[in-house]
Amino acid sequence: MNTSALNNGSSNPLDFNFNFDFVAPQPTQDTELLKQLSFVPGLKEILALRQVHALEHATVWILSEAQNSRLPRGVANNFQVDNEHLGGLSTEQGFYLYGEVNISNLRRAVTVALQRLTSGEWDLAVHPRCGTNMSVSMLLTAGLAVGMHVVLPRGLFEQLFGLGLAVTTAAELAPDIGALAQRYVTTSIPFNLVIDSITMTRDVWGREAHFVKVRWRE
Repeated sequence: MNTSALNNGSSNPLDFNFNFDFVAPQPTQDTELLKQLSFVPGLKEILALRQVHALEHATVWILSEAQNSRLPRGVANNFQVDNEHLGGLSTEQGFYLYGEVNISNLRRAVTVALQRLTSGEWDLAVHPRCGTNMSVSMLLTAGLAVGMHVVLPRGLFEQLFGLGLAVTTAAELAPDIGALAQRYVTTSIPFNLVIDSITMTRDVWGREAHFVKVRWRE
């Protein structure tokens, strides 16, 4: 995730134009899937990664909400909740959180994030600064650009017009499609996760970060 977001008065962290709640998450969905497809190598790691990814997003939302609550009364409503100085990177064992944050506040935020996600606040699993959105935007732009190149005449003006139309259309569609991809592909409600520990460490690139370690429970 590279984790726009929410006005303080909104009830959900994202105000979607469409309702994507086709299937409500079930507490035993990943457990049952593992039982049915236990022969698939790496499935548990993939399912764990999706759940960690959701927890990472929710933690950033909670930390951002806490920061917003400290703004002077009358000022907070003019600011977005999202803290763009925070970001994360998920693994199947936990996630790295980048940015300045007190470890006590982080510990509380992770606990609250897990509780709120599993209690039904599923929108917390989706974040507009997630890398999924960028990937979707790039794919849409590339696909539409190729389509325009094939369909339109080969003249310079027509091709430039087609490219501009492709970029504009992709920019309009990417947020909703990216949110859809996050909700049903790259994240999953962390019904199976237990918070193990939170430590200060460095990632594989040597960047300083907090690491929130989790463990899987059936």
